[in-house]
Amino acid sequence: MAVKDINDQTFAEATATGVSITDFWATWCAPCKMQGPVISALANQVKDVDFFKIDVDENKETASELGIRAIPTLIIKKDGEIVERLTGYTPAPQLTEILNKYTDQ
Repeated sequence: MAVKDINDQTFAEATATGVSITDFWATWCAPCKMQGPVISALANQVKDVDFFKIDVDENKETASELGIRAIPTLIIKKDGEIVERLTGYTPAPQLTEILNKYTDQ
């Protein structure tokens, strides 16, 4: 499954049900460029999780509402509720372990 781009208008609806992870990033952010391929790879491996990314420069409203001050920040939601918040680069094994807590895997 591919990582889907979302924005301020679609964030709430896209992450309202099931388990989702949203990568808050920006084009100029070096750690974000490291995190992106990890998210893309996991999107193809981890089942029962929706993977999203949102550019904080183009979508300031959602980042502001969630109090995101540093990027990359990964927000994991289950049925619309934030269950994990990870700031900074997170390696694939750690991310897989965290996601597995919220899925039936």
